[in-house]
Amino acid sequence: MYQNPFDESPNGQPFNQFFPPGFGGPGAPPPGFGGPGAPPPGFGGPGFPPPPMNQPPMGGNTQMPTGAPPNFTPAMPMSTSRSGSYTGSSGIRRCIYRNTFIWLRNGNSFWFFPTFVTRNVVLGFRWGRFGWQYSTINRDSILTFQCF
Repeated sequence: MYQNPFDESPNGQPFNQFFPPGFGGPGAPPPGFGGPGAPPPGFGGPGFPPPPMNQPPMGGNTQMPTGAPPNFTPAMPMSTSRSGSYTGSSGIRRCIYRNTFIWLRNGNSFWFFPTFVTRNVVLGFRWGRFGWQYSTINRDSILTFQCF
């Protein structure tokens, strides 16, 4: 049978762990944490409201769309134009906080509501069976897109 080396000290006495002031002893949460099952700071609790459902837990621009996307599927554009269609992900920053239809290189297409664009990914909300869900898209996987 396994014997935990921390169960007893070398003199045969039970192990006593020292806890600095403010930690409260074994099983007590460290300062700033509410206790077992309580969210860590920034995830709810006094002064920190919990994040809304389907949104990232912290930071960034996370304005969720207020309604469903348009009730149509646009035709995939064949080239860049002034109407808001673009090849690749170049220019997708101009679609932030706008309903955007995205066609991926793998053949998938969907409505997306971009909220933040980095060099490699587009962050935002993807429309699916259960409404808007927070999602990220690799910019290299975008074939084309169209803002509305």
